[in-house]
Amino acid sequence: MPEAAVIDNATLSKDEVLRYSRHLIMPEVGMEGQLKLKQARVLCIGAGGLGSPLALYLAAAGVGKLGMVDFDVVDFTNLQRQILHGTSDVGRSKLDSAAATIEEINPNVELVRHDTRLTSANALEIFADYDIVADGTDNFATRYLVNDACVLSGKPNVYGSIFRFEGQASVFATREGPCYRCLYPEPPPPGLVPSCAEGGVLGVLPGIVGAIQALESIKLIIGKGEPLIGRLLLFDAMSLKFRELKLRKNPDCPACGLHPTIDHLIDYDEFCGIRGQEVTTVAEVPEITPVELKQMMDEGRDFRLVDVREPHEYDICRIPGSVLIPLGDVPARMNELDSAQEIVVHCRSGARSARAVEFLRKAGFSRIHNLKGGILAWSDQVDPSVPKY
Repeated sequence: MPEAAVIDNATLSKDEVLRYSRHLIMPEVGMEGQLKLKQARVLCIGAGGLGSPLALYLAAAGVGKLGMVDFDVVDFTNLQRQILHGTSDVGRSKLDSAAATIEEINPNVELVRHDTRLTSANALEIFADYDIVADGTDNFATRYLVNDACVLSGKPNVYGSIFRFEGQASVFATREGPCYRCLYPEPPPPGLVPSCAEGGVLGVLPGIVGAIQALESIKLIIGKGEPLIGRLLLFDAMSLKFRELKLRKNPDCPACGLHPTIDHLIDYDEFCGIRGQEVTTVAEVPEITPVELKQMMDEGRDFRLVDVREPHEYDICRIPGSVLIPLGDVPARMNELDSAQEIVVHCRSGARSARAVEFLRKAGFSRIHNLKGGILAWSDQVDPSVPKY
């Protein structure tokens, strides 16, 4: 790990000795280790599900400088897992909310707010002020960006990811170990892996994985234990089992291999196919608004409303008159639909239904539209009694 920044105060105050006393009496930490924590500089990417426990435990442990990158505001749906924030913080900047919570946890921590989206233009500049980068993001484009920026800047990447009941953790981009690209050379095709907003996540899961990220960061700082370098930790919450995969540095890796070809940060949205996917959705899939759909209903027009969400989502809320055909069942059940009839397809927010519309159009359905914004937009624009999730 790069050397920690030299700070003016290289000792612990009387209050700090008391605060960290349970660390100080452990020979593996002691005064030397606690001073390393005080001098350490850790950057957390994201103040959400993983960033919450990660930042809380690093602050409580006494990490001297804690940076946080986030540009979002607290949403009501965040509160089930993002424990940095409370009900009164809804609508507030996540960084403002995080700062208030961390100040209460440990006022000795210097919290640096980076209220911006992490991009190829600013990542290396932001990373330069830190020793360790902890990745709490939830999308592939930012994960590849964080990885490549860590490799180029020589910063360890403490990685974590979560989905539904499963989590992963590792330490990438060290001199002796592999990087994220060694494990995943290419991103999955756009839309293949659903987001947590589409697939859900058990609220306690990011607490477990985020705490592991905090643990790995602390081990790197104090230089004790065996970090998750060259190892991928897999956690299954349903069976409460941990598994471990050995990872090797790929000599042909374009980022960290023997002859790397990545010498600058690229357009990661384009690399992951996100921009092309957005263009296809907006430009090629015909859409109607919730207000227009309501007008069709009021006029008594003959059309079919198809809901491509999952059954458990249909149980939460539904638009009257809709028929449930989950996205994965559309190819096998499209014979239930009349290609001559007008069809409107919807999901939660419009992404899955856009894929269904694109598939059905290729199968010969010409009078078909995607409901822009999905049932969430229906709740906002037409029927506020429909619960949002």
